[in-house]
This record gives sequence, C-alpha cells and structure tokens, in this order.
Amino acid sequence: MYNSDFPSRAELPSTGKLVRSALIAAISAVVLLTTVVLPSEYGVDPTGIGRVLGLTEMGQIKTRLAKEAAEDAAAKAPTSEPVASAETVKPSTTNPAASPSVDRPDPNSASTSVTPAWRDEMTFTLAPGQGSEVKLKMKEGEKASYSWSVKGGVVNFDTHGDAIGRSISYEKGRGVANAEGDLVAAFNGNHGWFWRNRGDADVTLVLQTGGAYSDIKRLK
Repeated sequence: MYNSDFPSRAELPSTGKLVRSALIAAISAVVLLTTVVLPSEYGVDPTGIGRVLGLTEMGQIKTRLAKEAAEDAAAKAPTSEPVASAETVKPSTTNPAASPSVDRPDPNSASTSVTPAWRDEMTFTLAPGQGSEVKLKMKEGEKASYSWSVKGGVVNFDTHGDAIGRSISYEKGRGVANAEGDLVAAFNGNHGWFWRNRGDADVTLVLQTGGAYSDIKRLK
C-alpha cells in the first residue's frame, strides 16, 4: 500500500491568484513583443524603445536582407516571357523624313543644366557580400539631391525612409552602377540608401548629396 501526500484545499492557489498570474504573464509577453521582438526581428518599433536600444536598425537590416534574398531567388528563376527581337525595337530607317525628330540641346542656349552644389561627399569600400547604409535626417516635404556611382562593379540598392511606426521604399535596383536624382521626404524621419555588393570583388562607392536635410550619417 502506497502513501501519497496530497495538498489540502487551503494550499491550492485560488482562482483569483491564477487569473492574476495569467494576466501578468500576458502583459509581460505583450511588453516583450512590442519592445524587443518586433523591433529586432521586423524593424517595427511602435514604442520607440527599440530605436534607443539599437534593436530597430537590426530588425530593418534583417527584413531588408530577407527581401533582397527573395528578389535574387526570383531573378534567378526561369521565365517564359517572350523577349522582343531586335526588329521589333529597331526604328525604321527606310524613310528618314518620316522618323521623329530628336531635340538636341543648343550649346548657346541659356537654359543649359547646372550641376548642383554638393554639401557632402562620402567614399567607402564594400567587400563581396557587404552592405552599407546612409541616412539623411529630413522633414516632410524637404528635397535632397543626390548622385552616387560605383567603381569596380555594380551593387543592389534600396532607397527608403523610416521613422517611429512608419517606413517607405522609394526605389529599388539590382546590378546598378550609378544613380542620381532628387529625394523628397514623405514624412519627418530618416531617408536614404542601402547598398549591397553581390559581386566577387571589392567595389568603391562615392555618394554626393545636397539640398534640404539637417544631418547625414553612415549607419554601417
């Protein structure tokens, strides 16, 4: 015959204690989710704590790398789309008079383009597989001009912006050697570029910026 010690009813936790413990556990899980998991894994920072702890940037890089890997996989997949032959895109030269005229710039015209005055210039090297990010601190509606070029190869890039609880992708590209234009901030926050060298050799990237922004920073 076995003797077993069973707890008395008085020793068992009450229903109120069980409910309170469950509520505390649920609240703790929500706090960890919003302050640690979302910023570090997905770059989403509703409270702003993740940015202070440096978790938001880590999550944004993880998300960006996942998107880039998916785009690379999609680009390598075979496609059955028909490719236009040279004849379909070559302009007809049988009747030169019927071909559309091309406006050429007049060197004597006063409306020739003027190279913008750059405020900042950065030069850095990316090893194979390495990525780097540069952000401008801008207010909504401000416009910054930019020009970047790659020496020794090409890069993948993502022009984007982020703030607490907000993010936007302006433009993406794969295997690009240079780009230039204007970046208009969609909201108050950080706006800029992320580049990654997917080649087999080091490349050197030169970035020039000008226009309306209060700060520029290379994050990685």
